[in-house]
Formats: sequence, structure tokens, C-alpha cells
Amino acid sequence: MTDRVFIFDTTLRDGEQAPGCSMTLEEKLRVAAALRDLRVDVIEAGFAAASPGDFESVQAIAAGIAGPTICSLARCHPVDIERAAAALKPAASKRIHVFLATSEIHRTFKLNMAKEEIIRRAVEGVRMAREHSTDVEFSAEDASRTEPAYLAEVVSAVIEAGARTINVPDTLGYTVPEEFGNLFAYLRAHVPGIDRVVLSVHCHDDLGMAVANSLSAVAAGARQVECTINGIGERAGNCSLEEVVMALRTRYNHYGLDTGIDTRKLYPVSRLVSSITGMHVPRNKAVVGENAFAHESGIHQDGMLKNAATYEIMNPEDVGISRSNLVLGKHSGRHAFRDRVQQLGFTLSDEELNTAFAEFKKLADRKKEMFDGDIEAIIMNAEAGGDGPWEMVELHISAGTGAIAAAAVRLRHADGRTVDEASVGDGPVEASFKALERATGVNLDLRNFEVRSVTVGEDAQGEVTVTVDYNGQSHRGHGVSTDIVEAGALAYLEVINRVTRQAAGRLAPADPAGENVVRL
Repeated sequence: MTDRVFIFDTTLRDGEQAPGCSMTLEEKLRVAAALRDLRVDVIEAGFAAASPGDFESVQAIAAGIAGPTICSLARCHPVDIERAAAALKPAASKRIHVFLATSEIHRTFKLNMAKEEIIRRAVEGVRMAREHSTDVEFSAEDASRTEPAYLAEVVSAVIEAGARTINVPDTLGYTVPEEFGNLFAYLRAHVPGIDRVVLSVHCHDDLGMAVANSLSAVAAGARQVECTINGIGERAGNCSLEEVVMALRTRYNHYGLDTGIDTRKLYPVSRLVSSITGMHVPRNKAVVGENAFAHESGIHQDGMLKNAATYEIMNPEDVGISRSNLVLGKHSGRHAFRDRVQQLGFTLSDEELNTAFAEFKKLADRKKEMFDGDIEAIIMNAEAGGDGPWEMVELHISAGTGAIAAAAVRLRHADGRTVDEASVGDGPVEASFKALERATGVNLDLRNFEVRSVTVGEDAQGEVTVTVDYNGQSHRGHGVSTDIVEAGALAYLEVINRVTRQAAGRLAPADPAGENVVRL
């Protein structure tokens, strides 16, 4: 058995199924590139048959991301498999991931199929997928609630049909570590040819045990872990990639297993996914939370000063977090800025670096102190609204207790014209949004408005995430500024720009929320 654990990232498929986490094609490509740099083994790019948007995303990632194996999910159905194969065609390394439910409750109430029919369909699905790719993975949906003896029958049949990876999902996050480990041990003892395939685990976090269950499966012989950045996913989420990777690394003396992940990229990728999805990382989250390496207790601080290992089992630098938080100032040069960006784990092109540095200098004129979080926010939001066509030149707000809030904006269009508009509202945020709508002619339906502090202090940057509806589609926008109203206006304008480009045919339309949700 190999001493390598393969990391199968499903942020772009299962992670995106979390409410409000849908991504545009451009955002998916950014995440896929980050996952490539993180050195994951497999990127599950989507469910190609689910919608035209999913197909396009899988196809674009297959064509544009080299290195990891690119994977598409498919039901054991000819149409699904054909769509997956077509989308994956540009990939240098590709995998078709077929699935079928096996538990009694799914057989009875969802599929209305007998055991024999399930096995027949599973075998047919694997064989069809093999016609398009030698790398085929089979998932027994709701495996953790399937009778072990019957699950062994299914697994034996699909191995014989040509599956190279067998995934055993805890679809509902129902199992517990000892029970789940025993299930893997049972399969290894009762399935002929099990040593010819890679056993995989896919856990959900409904009882808060996705990581623990995944590690139990690994200890029992699983050599692929399916997970997502920040643990995002349906309901309570999935197994957290950064947690399971660092558990294996930190406790190498116990597991003796490597993942090949560049752990120094964990924090930057976490921030990227958080910024794109609007799913903010809890401060106390393991590995990548703001408090993960914070020590307030006097006893802890004293121990840390004497020897960091007294109260830290991981080095923050190992996950891409710098111990020094206070960074550059307005007099800092481009070289120092580039070095800091690299220390934070980001890789930027010369053009991207120039853009980020210009924004850094602007921000440094407005803030007394600059922090790592400020640089991260600049990088994460560098593309927000950057493709235009609208650019906000000026924003003026008038508001006060007992007074009607008013906002005036000046926008510049890519064609050179300048537009001035003003509006009133119940508050400065609503007033600025209405002014933007009047200036651009794009009317949005605001669903959610979130604010979080990027750094600390009176002049801290605020990051605003807005979720809006437009023509039956859901969109998210992000903005960062020391002024919350300005941050909100930038986030709103980002969405306006996106729908404007979409209408002009420069972007593929977003998928309607909730379409073709698949649970594994």
C-alpha cells in the first residue's frame, strides 16, 4: 500500500453547492489555478451534465489548468457520461467520476431499484466511462448507511468493470470515526482485488466529524481524501482540506503518510475562496482562522517567548501565515512590496504586481499602519470590477441623524464618456446603490449585505460582500475600502459590470441557483 495520500479537491463542485457559494467562470478559473499551485492531485471541476454553465466551467478548466487530474462528476447514465467526456476532452489528465446510491433508504425511496439493478447500473456506468477514460472513479452514494455486505458486492462488481478509484462517501455526515474505519477494514477484507484500486473517502460535517472520519478511513487504508477549501459545502460542509492535510503533516509520526501539498499556500488559497464565495472563515477555525496562532493568555505568551513549541504544534509560516503582521508603509518601494507578496504565498504576474502596488500606495496614503491583511485584501480584490466597463471616479455621501441620506457618483465608461448621477435613500448605502443604478441603467435586487473588518484599528479596511438577483440569477460582488459605504458601492458596481459584460456577450450567464444539486 502506498504511503501517499492523494488530495481530491471538490471545492468547485461540492463546495459550490453551499447556499450562496456559486461562482462565475472567471472565479472558478482563479480557484482552479490556485488549487494547481497548491499541488492538489485531482480537481473536481464540476458536474458537466448539470447545466451549460457547469459544462463550460469543466471544459475551460480542462483546457486551461495543467498539472492536476481534472475530473467531472456524472450519474451512471449515458447522457451524463457523454457530457463529462466531452467537457474533459482538452485535459491532459482526466477522470470521470460516476456515482449511484446504494443505501436501503435511497434504493427504496429515491431510486425505486432492487439491489441487483443497482449493481447492473453501476457496472454499466463504469464500463461506459471507461470507453472515454482509463481513469474512472465510482462513488457509492450514502455508503456509510449501506449494508456492509451489499456495499462489498457493489464495490467488487465495479472493480471488475474497470474502476480505478472507489469512493466511500459519508453523504449525510452520519457516521463516527470508529464505525467508519471499521467499514473500510471490512471492505479491504471482503472485496477481491481491493488492493488494485485506490480507496477514497468523502465526508460531510453534519456532526462535526468530517475530518476525524476522513482520518479514520485513512488509518484503515483509504489513500484519497475528498475535501474542500475551508470545508465549504452543502449543509454543514465537507472535510476541510487544510485541516486534514495539516493533521497528516503534523502527526506524520502517527500516520507516516505524505500528501504532496504545498502547505505554505494553504492560507492564501483559503483567503481567495473566502473572498470569492463570501463565506468568511471563522476566527477560531483550525489552521487558517485568524486566531489559529493567536495567544492572549499570559501563561501562553510567556511560554511562546521561551519556546514557540510550548503552545504551537504547527508553525504559522508552514501554512502561509507570517508571524510579523505589521508591514510596509507609504514610503515602501516596489521591491519590498514584491518580497512581502511572495512571503504571503501569492504569485503575481508583472502586470498584476503593478496593479496591486498602485492600489497599495493609494491605501498607504489613507492608513496610518499597513498590515498583511491589507495586502491580502488588495490582491484578492484586484480583479473586482477591473474588467469594466464602468469605473467609479467619485462618490460623495451626505447623511446624518434625522436627515435624508443622499449620494452622488461620477462614473467613467470604457468608451470614454463620463456620467454623473445622484439619488436619495433610507441610508448612505441605499442612496449610493440607487445612484449607481441610475448612472448605469442596471437595476439589481439586493439580497444580502455583509461587512467584515480586514485588519484592526480605527482606519481598518472593511470588506463588503453583496449578493444580488438580476433576471433570475444570483450574483456576488466584493469591495474593500477604509470607508464601508465606498466598499459597498465598489461591490455593487462589480456586479453591475458583470451583468453588463454578460449582456454584451463577454461572459457566459451564471447558472440559476439551486439547479441540479447533486449530493455525495
